[in-house]
Amino acid sequence: MTRCLTWLLAPLLLLAGCISTTPQASLDDTGNCTAMVVGGFRKVADERSERFNGKVGEQVARCRGGDRAAAFRTTPYVDWSNYWATGDATSLLPGTSGVGSHLGANGRGVDGALLDLEYQRMELIKFNLFDNAGSFADYALGRDGVPGTALKTWPSMRLDAGSPFHAAVGGDGPQLCQGELIRWRQLDGICNDLRNPWMGATGTLFARNVQFEATYPDSSGDPLARNRHGDRLSLLQPDPQLISRKLFTRAQSDPAECRDGQGLPGAAVDANCDYQKAPFFNVLAAFWIQFMTHDWFSHMEEGHNGPQWMAVGCAGDAAKLGCRPGDRIDASFVADSSVPPRYTAADGTKPLARAFRTHANKVTAWWDASQIYGYDATSRLRVKRDPADAARLLMHPGTRPGAGEALGQLPVFGPGDPINPQWAGQGTAAQADNWSIGVGFYHTIFSREHNAFVAEFRRRAAAAPDEDSGLRDPAQPTAVVRYRDVSPDVLFEVARLVVAAEIAKIHTIEWTPQLLYDEPLNLAMNANWGGLFDGHRWVENALEAVVVQNFGKSADAKKAGQWYSALASGPGIFGLGARVYTSDRFFARHDATKDDIWDLANPDHVNGGVNHFGSPFNFPEEFVSVYRLHSLVPDLIELRHWDADPNRIAAKVPVIETFRAKATGALANEGAADWALSMGRQRLGLLTLGNSPAFLQNLPLPRLQSSTGKIDVAALDLIRDREHGVPRFNEFRRQYGLRQLTSFDDFIDARLPADSPERARQVQVIADLRSIYGQHKCDASKVITAAQKNLDGSPINDCLGKPDGSLVDNIEDVDTVVGWLAEFTRPHGYAISETQFQVFILNASRRLFSDRFFTSSFRPEFYGKLGVEWVSHNGPTGKQFEPRESNGHRVEVSPFKRVLLRTVPELSAELAGVVNAFDPWARDRGEYYGLGWTPRKGAESDPAFRP
Repeated sequence: MTRCLTWLLAPLLLLAGCISTTPQASLDDTGNCTAMVVGGFRKVADERSERFNGKVGEQVARCRGGDRAAAFRTTPYVDWSNYWATGDATSLLPGTSGVGSHLGANGRGVDGALLDLEYQRMELIKFNLFDNAGSFADYALGRDGVPGTALKTWPSMRLDAGSPFHAAVGGDGPQLCQGELIRWRQLDGICNDLRNPWMGATGTLFARNVQFEATYPDSSGDPLARNRHGDRLSLLQPDPQLISRKLFTRAQSDPAECRDGQGLPGAAVDANCDYQKAPFFNVLAAFWIQFMTHDWFSHMEEGHNGPQWMAVGCAGDAAKLGCRPGDRIDASFVADSSVPPRYTAADGTKPLARAFRTHANKVTAWWDASQIYGYDATSRLRVKRDPADAARLLMHPGTRPGAGEALGQLPVFGPGDPINPQWAGQGTAAQADNWSIGVGFYHTIFSREHNAFVAEFRRRAAAAPDEDSGLRDPAQPTAVVRYRDVSPDVLFEVARLVVAAEIAKIHTIEWTPQLLYDEPLNLAMNANWGGLFDGHRWVENALEAVVVQNFGKSADAKKAGQWYSALASGPGIFGLGARVYTSDRFFARHDATKDDIWDLANPDHVNGGVNHFGSPFNFPEEFVSVYRLHSLVPDLIELRHWDADPNRIAAKVPVIETFRAKATGALANEGAADWALSMGRQRLGLLTLGNSPAFLQNLPLPRLQSSTGKIDVAALDLIRDREHGVPRFNEFRRQYGLRQLTSFDDFIDARLPADSPERARQVQVIADLRSIYGQHKCDASKVITAAQKNLDGSPINDCLGKPDGSLVDNIEDVDTVVGWLAEFTRPHGYAISETQFQVFILNASRRLFSDRFFTSSFRPEFYGKLGVEWVSHNGPTGKQFEPRESNGHRVEVSPFKRVLLRTVPELSAELAGVVNAFDPWARDRGEYYGLGWTPRKGAESDPAFRP
C-alpha cells in the first residue's frame, strides 16, 4: 500500500516542487519532496523512547516549510509550526494568498502539519493511558488472550453491591445497562458505557497520562526521580509564594490606578490595571473555560477539601515581595495512599500498577453539563425547575430592557437549599463554588437555551401532536413516541442532552480553534467533530496508509487501538457508530442509498461507537494541571452598554467585585447583554509569566481558617499540582512525547532578532527562573528518565548533554505550570504552549471517543428529531452561513453565536460582523489568520484600540 501510494504521489509532488521557484521557497523542493515520498511514512514507535517528538528529517522539513522549517529543527519545539501556511499570511508561499492545492507548498505545509498531529495523537494513545482504578495490569499484559489495548470491559468499572442500581444492571453476574438507565444521561454519570456502568461516574479515580513511576517526584523514592531532583523538592520547595511574586506578578505602570486589582472607587473609568493581552481571544473565552472545568473535574466536595489545614509558603526573604506567611489552605483529599501494587511485566520487571497516591473526581467525567444539571443527589437539589412546566428551568424575568432579559435571570438560593454559607445570594446552579460574573453569565445563557429548546419542542407538539418525535423508550424500542406522549421529565432530560452536546460542539469547533488560531488546528478540531478531512482526502488516504503499514490489512483494523483515531479522522468522531450498514469500509459515513440497520434493542449498536483504547476513561491529573489558566482573566472588566454607544467604556469593574453573590447583583443590575458585550469586546490575558491577576494573588476566601483570610491562587496552583503528583516540566514533556529542554535558555524564542525588546524581556525572565530554581554540579553517571533517549540512543543523564561535572541549570525542577508559562516559542496564534496542547491532543479526542451520547447514541431515539437537528444545525432553523469567507473558508454561523442570538437577541446588531464569538467582537480579523489589533468598521472610536 505504501509503495503504491508512493508511486502515485511522487510525480505529482515532483510537479508541485517544480512550481515553487521563488527565492523564499526552497529551490530544491523537487529533491526534498521526492526524498520525502520515497522514504514513505514513518513507523509509529514501538518503544516509548523512540517516539516521534514532533520532529521530522531535514528533507521533510524543507519540502513542507522550506529553509525556515529546516533552520529551527535543532530547537526542542515541534517542527510543523514552521511549515508553509501554518501561521498568518507571512507563512504563505510569497505570491500566494491562500492554501491552494494540496501538492503546492502551502498545501504540503498544512497537510504535513495534520499528519504530524495525527502521529502525535496515535503515539499518545499508545503510550499515555494509565488508569488508576485497577485495570492497568490487564492493559499492559492483556487478559484471556485478548491484548490489553483491545479490552472493552473491566471488573473495576462494575457497579458494586452498594449501588441502588446494582441489581438492575445484572448484580454479581455480567453487567449490562438497559431500560431507563440508558435512555439519557444519568445524574451521577453511570451507564454511559452499557458494559462498564461505573466508568466516568462521580467518585471515580482520576487517571494519569504519565508513567506511574514519574508521579510524586518529591516523595516517591523512585530512583530516577531521585537522580533528576536530588533533595531539592518538597511540597513547599521551591517556595510557591516566592515563585508567584517573582515570576507571576503583573507589573503596573501606575500601581495607584490598579490597587492590587481593586480598581478605583465607584468602578471609575480612569482605573487601569496593566496586563499582557492576547489580541485574538476575548474575556468571554476566559470565563468559558471556568464554566467548562466546573463540568469536567473537581477534587473538592461541596466547596471544600480535606480537614487538615496547611501552610502555603512565604518563608524567609519571600515576605519582602508582599506574600503572606500566615496564609493557610485545606489539604487535598486522597483516595488511596497505600503502597501501590505491582505486576510482573513480560521482561520480568515489576512496574507499578497505579500511582503512589490516588484522588477521586468528585463530579462526573463526562461532558454532560453537570455544572447546570447536577452530578449527585445534593447538587440536583440546587437545580430549580419551573413549577409551571417541569421540563423548563426556572428563570425570573430581568428588570433591564431587552428581549433577552424577558427570557429570565437565574433565581437566587434561598432557605433550605443545600449550600455553603459563602454561596448565599448566588444564582442557583448545581456546581455553585468559585462563582463569578462569567460563570453566572454562562449559566444564565444556557438555562435560557434549555428553555428555548423546550419551547420549540412544545410548539411542534402543539402543531402536530401525533407526529413521531423520534424518541424511543428502550423498554419498548419499537413503539413510536408521539410528541403528545413526551412527559415533562423526559423532555427535561432530552433538553439536557441537547445543551450538553451544544456545549461540547462550541468548545470543540469554536472556542478551541480560536485558542489555537491557525489553519492546521482549525481543520483538526473540525475534523474531531465533523470530519473536515472531506476536501483533505489526501490526508485521509495517507492516514489509512500509515495504519496499513503499521497494522496490516485486517477486518479488525478499525478496532485496533491507536489506529482507530487515525481512521476516524475521515468521518469525524461525533456520531461515530450512529449509523450501521451491512458493509462499510472503515467507518460509516451517512449514505442515503443504504439501509441503516442500527437497532435500539441491540447493545452493540447503542454502545458501538465508543472506543476507550483499552483503558477506562477518566480525566488524568495532568489534564487538570494544564487547565490552570488564571492568567487569562483581567483584573478589571471594561463595562459597556448595548443600548448606548458600545464603543464607550462606561466603567471599569473589578472582577473581585463580581464574585459570589455580587455576580448575581451585577447580572441583574446590568443585564446579560451588557456583560456579553463587555466581555466579548475585551481582550483576555496572555498565558505567560508575569501576567497573573493581582486580585487572585490576594483573594479573600471566607471559609479559610487563617489569620489572613486570603490565599494566593497562583501559588496554590503550584501546591495543588505538587499534591497531585504532577511531574515537573521537563519530565512532563518527555512523558508526553516532546523533546526535553537542556537549560533555562531553551525557553527563549530563537526566532526573535537578537536586539528585539521581547528577547531582552525573555532573557530577564530566564534570569529570574535561574535565581529561584538554581543550578547544580551534574553527575553523568545518573540516568534521569526512562521516557526518552538522546538522539544517539544513549540514556539521558543528569548532565543533559553537558560534560560530567558541569554547572547545569535545575531545569528538571521547574514546576509544570511555570514551564509552560515560560514557553515563549509557540505555534502561530496559540494562546497556550505546545506542552499544554500535547495534553489536549490526547484528551480532547478521548472524551468524545469514549462518550456514546456523542457517538453511537447521537440519534433521534435519544435526542429526538428536533434534538438531532438542533445540535447538527446549531438551532432549529437549519444551517446558516456568514456572508463572507474567513481565512479562506466558507463559514457556518458558529454555534455559540447562534446561542447568543437566541438568548440575547438584543445583541444581533453587534454580532452581525462577528465570525467567532470568542474573537474580540470589534477586532478586524484581517487576512489569513491575522493577529492584528485594529478596529472593524464602526468601532474606530473604541478606546481599546488606542495605543
